[in-house]
Amino acid sequence: MGEPTREATDKRWCEKVTVSFRNTGGSAVRSGTVTLGTHIIGALGIDWATIDSTRDLPVPIAAGVGSTKTWTVCVDDWRVPLGMHIETRDVAVQWK
Repeated sequence: MGEPTREATDKRWCEKVTVSFRNTGGSAVRSGTVTLGTHIIGALGIDWATIDSTRDLPVPIAAGVGSTKTWTVCVDDWRVPLGMHIETRDVAVQWK
């Protein structure tokens, strides 16, 4: 799994997050989940909270093959007042 790349949207409480996956195992990945940790950052750079969201892994991923997926990740708008923004920094994968 690669580092997430982020792209702003027109809403400060949403962003597009792209993650690359590579199956280095000997058999295809048929299911799994991706947990994205989105940090709420204040105007002075203080990390106020982390909100997790879970998405389905883009499957199947054959052995030795990669896959890339982009999700629009949003938190509740009231969590991100003016002057604050979000950054999806954490990615955890549960392969099955």
